[in-house]
Amino acid sequence: MSKRPLTLIAALVLAAGLTACGGEDETAADSAPVDNANSVPCTYTEEGGAAKEADLPPDMSAYDGDVPVTITTSAGEVSATLDASAAPCTVNSFVSLAEQGYFDDTICHRLTTQGIFVLQCGDPSGTGGGGPGYSFPDEVTGDEKYGPATIAMANAGPDTNGSQFFLVYGDSSVLQPDYTVFGEMDPEGLKVVEEVGAAGTADGGPDGAPATEIGISAVTVD
Repeated sequence: MSKRPLTLIAALVLAAGLTACGGEDETAADSAPVDNANSVPCTYTEEGGAAKEADLPPDMSAYDGDVPVTITTSAGEVSATLDASAAPCTVNSFVSLAEQGYFDDTICHRLTTQGIFVLQCGDPSGTGGGGPGYSFPDEVTGDEKYGPATIAMANAGPDTNGSQFFLVYGDSSVLQPDYTVFGEMDPEGLKVVEEVGAAGTADGGPDGAPATEIGISAVTVD
C-alpha cells in the first residue's frame, strides 16, 4: 500500500474537517459464517509495501449480520459489534486480519481533538501510511453518520481501504460520508476511547499521537 498518510481528516482539524451482544445462542447464529452461495463477492487488490504481511481475505464475504468483537488494548477492552449486512467486504477484511493477528502488538497512532473526535488505529508501522498490502472498495451509501461509538475505515481517497480504521468518541458529523461505517462500540468500549480522547495529544495539538499511548494486543471475534 502507498506510504501516504490515510487522510481520515486531512485538513479539517483546522478548518472543520479532517482529510451490544445477545446470549450465546443468538451470537453464534448472528455471526456464523454464511454459505458462499448467499455471500457477497469482494474484490481485494494486491499492492506492495505491506507494513505487516497478511494473506488476502476470502473473495466472498464470510459473515452476515452482527459480528461481536473485542479489541483488547492497553487502556481497556473495547467491545463492539460489526455490521456485516451494511459492509460485508469491510467486515470480511477486518475479521480476516484479526484472525491472522495483524492488529496484535500495534498502536493507535492518531488522535484528533478539534472538529472531529476520533482515535485512528490499524497501522502496524505506527506512521499513518502503513497497510496490509492490499486495498478494497468503499461500502458507502452517502447517508453515513459519524456519531460517538462509530467504527469506520480510514482511507487515502476513494476505494483505498486497507487496515486502518477509526473509533469515534465525539460528534464528528462534519465528516463527509466518504468513510465506510462497519461497526459500533458498546458503551463501555466507548468510555475507554473517551478517556484516551480526554487526555489529548502528546504535543497538546488538535491532531497527533495520543498522550495516553494505547496499544492493541489482540482483536478477537467473540
